[in-house]
Amino acid sequence: MDDVILVDDNSKDNTIEVAKELGITHILRHDDNWGYGGNQKTCYEHALKIGADIVIMLHPDYQYNPKLIPSIAYLIANGVFHVVLGSRILGDRAMINGMPVYKYIFNRMLTWIQNFIIWEKLSEYHTGYRAFSKEVLEKVNFQANSNDFIFDNQMLTQIFYIGYEIGEISCPAKYFEEASSINFSRSMKYGLGVIGTSIKYRLNKWKILRSKIYYKPKERKIEVIESNIKNPADQSIRS
Repeated sequence: MDDVILVDDNSKDNTIEVAKELGITHILRHDDNWGYGGNQKTCYEHALKIGADIVIMLHPDYQYNPKLIPSIAYLIANGVFHVVLGSRILGDRAMINGMPVYKYIFNRMLTWIQNFIIWEKLSEYHTGYRAFSKEVLEKVNFQANSNDFIFDNQMLTQIFYIGYEIGEISCPAKYFEEASSINFSRSMKYGLGVIGTSIKYRLNKWKILRSKIYYKPKERKIEVIESNIKNPADQSIRS
């Protein structure tokens, strides 16, 4: 692991101080609370900016085991997959490891529905342990996604949409009081968002709908025919 990026989404605790004590190399702070998805957008953009080849997103509450990072990165570094998820469902030990029954049922129902609609077969879409190649992050229009929790789900459908396979590795997860979670109302909003995202994906595949999240904006190129500016530092485009 070459670099660690921590994005503080304008928290009120001492996250920045702890990050400095731990020697984290890249610490970014939002001027306001941008949301779960907004936080990841900053992280991925910065990772690409510093030249990362593999980017691993891991929820920082120690619910997921960071010791799996080398195994996950290996699958991408050796060209097996461009995207790998740490699945809590593979191995059938989710509830044995403490996943609440209602969460397990909710997870299985949403996963079955989404697999059916988008014609894929992941064991789950809702893990907080994800790894991406640079190639995928450069091709996916993740900036067009929601800033809320549905960001993760939108991103997976974007990856499938452009033709990449997604690999999974079994990841036992811990459940304890301090672990991050969302309340019932936001869980319902997320569930409806998953179904909505799945339907939107299918309609885009059938060419009935054209949603901006599935299309990367084309870069506008400027051909310099002639320029009299001698100092490269002075070359800028002003609107």
